[in-house]
Order: sequence, then structure tokens, then C-alpha cells
Amino acid sequence: MKADELDWLTQSYDYTLPPKQIATQPVEPPDAARMLVFDRRDGSIHHARFRDLERFLPSETALFLNDTRVIKARLYGTKATGGRVELLLNKPLPDNEYLAMIRGRVREGTRLSFDEGLQAEVRALLPDGARRVRFYQEDKELDFSRLVEILERIGHVPLPPYMNREDTPEDTRHYQSLFAREAGAVAAPTASLHFTPEQLERLKSTHPCYTLTLHVGAGTFKPVESEKILEHPMHSEYFRIPPEAAEYLRGDAPLLAVGTTVTRTVEYFARTSRTEGECDLFLHPGNPPRRVNHLLTNFHLPKSTLIMLVSAFIGREKTLELYREAIREGYRFYSYGDAMLIL
Repeated sequence: MKADELDWLTQSYDYTLPPKQIATQPVEPPDAARMLVFDRRDGSIHHARFRDLERFLPSETALFLNDTRVIKARLYGTKATGGRVELLLNKPLPDNEYLAMIRGRVREGTRLSFDEGLQAEVRALLPDGARRVRFYQEDKELDFSRLVEILERIGHVPLPPYMNREDTPEDTRHYQSLFAREAGAVAAPTASLHFTPEQLERLKSTHPCYTLTLHVGAGTFKPVESEKILEHPMHSEYFRIPPEAAEYLRGDAPLLAVGTTVTRTVEYFARTSRTEGECDLFLHPGNPPRRVNHLLTNFHLPKSTLIMLVSAFIGREKTLELYREAIREGYRFYSYGDAMLIL
């Protein structure tokens, strides 16, 4: 089978990662993380540290950052029968309803109880396994802002399942970017986790810097289960691009997308001119970037839409080659892992 035909098969994005290279704790300080640099202009590969970013980033390149804030979206509670349940909030819906994943058998009308008198009523069971719920406290229906306040006190940091551990108080700080502002994500834009305040200030003094918002949903961890990648039902996530960022994007000045979430948002704007709504863009080798010049990202799960996004920039074969190089060099993978810079 030819290489371009393999690009459409999910299995072609698989690789084997030694379990010891799955990062379950962050590096301290964060800018001490390693960074694999791939320069498309000459095909060169460099092994550096995240603190070296300024050395590689071309001048006059703007940084685009995702200012979403991770909420404590994981809740542990009980059913009226006493059975234990785990609820992972995914995203708000209209009319004070919410999309959630629930571990534990429930049916329409089931009421779940949590600390501080918080309750969730299951409104619908959806075909993809998600549940539509409403939240109450003292029988008063909760809007999103009030719900977030309660979650900050009783909820848990929604660490990715591959960390295979419970969250700790330290994760409240580590699993959040320095510039997190808009509450709504249930997964961190992990390329942003490497910045220190000092490095960010240095970059802002030499490069234009813009923020946008994309609330990362649980769908970012949903594996591609279809045999062909285009049969995968791409999840959607809420985004908003401020006017000053949109104005920069309408030109052709270079930019570095800090993370796959920024990349999807910018590329969705490049295709639709929309500055707010639901982004469901799927980037892959057959749908390469049009506006993003450089990508800063972490190392992603096999057969995920995120490794396919990286392949949209440099091709599937080169992506897997760089991943094999990172594995040989002992890089740490996934959310708390090391970084890759594509120039």
C-alpha cells in the first residue's frame, strides 16, 4: 500500500511507547522540560530545553496562547440506592444543561448526590455514552458560573486517564497554564504548561502575544476507533477569538500556535472567518494548516486526532520518525511530558 493511502488508515498512526515514558508528574521548573526541535526548512533535528524556545523562534513571530482555565470537573458521589458514581463534566449546553460522562449505571431521572448538597439529575442518555444532566443545590437550578464556584471547592482536577492516579493539591497548580482565565476546560492545553513567568515576560518583550479561548473537552482523549480516520466523528469545542487576535490572523504575518487547541481554533477561523462558536475542525495530512506557521506541542497518544494534527504539518511518516527519535532519547510523553517545536 502506498504511503498516501496509509495516511487514511487509523492503524498507520500507531506506535509503541514504553510505559516508563508516560509522564505522571511535571518537571520542575517547567521550562526545564526537554524540547525536540524539527526545522522543516532543512530537515534538521535539535534536542534542547523548553527554556531555549527564544533561541529557535524566528523574529517577528507572534505567539498565540489559549487562555482557557481547567475546572475541577470530576465529581465523586452516590445514587439514591447508595451506589457510588463518578461524574466528569464535559461542557455546558443551552438551558442550564450539561454534557457529562458518568461511571456507574444510571437511567433518565436518576438523581446523583455530591458534597455541599450538590445534585445532578440525568436528563438523557446519549448514543455515544455521554449523559445530559442538570445540576441543583437546595432544589435551585444552577447556571455555569455558580456551578464552577461549587466545583472549585468539592471537585477534583480531571487528570487524563493515562496518568492512572488520583489528583493531588499540587495538580491544582501544575495542571493550569500561567495565563488561564476563562473557565470551561476539562483538559489543559498542555503545551502551555511549560512556561515560567520569567520566560513568558521575556517572550512578550520581543514577540507579539495574543490570546484566544478554546475550552478543551473530554473528547480530546477520545480514541479514533474507526478503521479510516475520516469516519471518526470529530468532537466540537467552544471557542472565541478576540478582535485584536482576529485582526492579526487576517494578515499573513507569522505566528506560533502554542498547542493543538490554538492550532484548531486559528485554522477554523482561516476557513470560516468565525470568531466564536463550536470548532469541530479535524486536521490531518489531507487537510493541512493554512494559517499557522509554527507549532509548539507535546507528544500525543497513538492513533489520536492530535498525532494526526501533527502529521498535517509534517506528514505521517516524518511524525512517526520524530516520535521514534524522542522515544530513543528518553523523552517524557503526554500531558506532563516534554515538548516538540515544529518550525
